[in-house]
Amino acid sequence: MVKNKKEKKQERKEKRREKKGIVSSKEKIKFTQETGGLFSHAYPATVEEIIGRTGTRGEATQVRCKVLDGRDEGKILRRNVKGPVRVGDILMLRETEIEARRLTQNRK
Repeated sequence: MVKNKKEKKQERKEKRREKKGIVSSKEKIKFTQETGGLFSHAYPATVEEIIGRTGTRGEATQVRCKVLDGRDEGKILRRNVKGPVRVGDILMLRETEIEARRLTQNRK
């Protein structure tokens, strides 16, 4: 079986990809179809109230949100959110069991 230059080059490319662990687009499509997606399942929650800023530099906002779907539907949680957020926004939560610690109000 005689291989031309193009086929040899393609074969070397594939070997390099395998060695480095690079996933091709064809393999990605196959992976998503087999496992149901690249991302983990998330549950939507609406922001009901903004409690305050948290973090050492105030980079996160603590909010109270209501879970819209999933096992804990209707549950109100306290969560820390990074980035801009306002009342009525929808957050996608990966889990709905862990709640953020309460903010302490004893600042001077």
